[in-house]
Amino acid sequence: MSDVILSGRNLSKFYKQRSGKLGLGTTLVKALDDVSVDLREGTTLAVVGESGSGKSTLARCLLQLLPLDGGEVIFQGENLAALSGAALRAQRRYLQMVFQDPFASLNPRMRIGEIVGEGLLIHQLGDAEERRERVLRMLKRVGLVETDMTKYPHEFSGGQRQRIGIARALVLEPKVVVCDEPVSALDVSIQAQILLLLKELQREMALSYLFISHDLRVVRHIADEVAVMHCGKLIEQGDVERIYDAPGEEYTRNLLQSIPGRRALAA
Repeated sequence: MSDVILSGRNLSKFYKQRSGKLGLGTTLVKALDDVSVDLREGTTLAVVGESGSGKSTLARCLLQLLPLDGGEVIFQGENLAALSGAALRAQRRYLQMVFQDPFASLNPRMRIGEIVGEGLLIHQLGDAEERRERVLRMLKRVGLVETDMTKYPHEFSGGQRQRIGIARALVLEPKVVVCDEPVSALDVSIQAQILLLLKELQREMALSYLFISHDLRVVRHIADEVAVMHCGKLIEQGDVERIYDAPGEEYTRNLLQSIPGRRALAA
């Protein structure tokens, strides 16, 4: 079995929410309630659940885009939750994200070459010519061409924009990529192309994916393991075939039964 590359231990995250008739009171909402997950090197862990289950909060806490209220995030032997400043930025190069909305996640005022190369500039990797070559190689790898470097996001389709988002994440040669609903905003025919591209890049670059999704049909095609979230809690985690063929929890069975065209599972 592959070694664990990213691990969340007893993760907790709370949000304050106004309550009472006049909204003067506050209550704590548990977005993450003592959640522990392991992502194994070179594999894809899909985190699934309904809207509000905590899956996107989990992804952002693992990347330290949101501060934790409790727990540890272990990456390459270091607790990211204990890092800050330059030490955290150094690790972030190896932890990248592909966002859900390919239209909102690209700066409309920047050219594609600038968008994809921005991370190289931030992390001071290479000189101007080396950065340009790395950007060009990555754009070509995701199916774009050299002339696309000088274009703006509005000149591309949704599928092409998501390819640009993937290139932006992978140009830094990360080890872990969080894919937050990366195909949910795309047409079904384009979804299949993007999923195939992600799998090819995973093999070529030895990537580990944390794949956030509510679409269980998509998950079955890309995941090695599945973690099921509900109301901020991790309900169950296991091999994708085991979860789909013999789910251990009633909530998981109900999720699977909601897949269009799927026959009801035995109780």
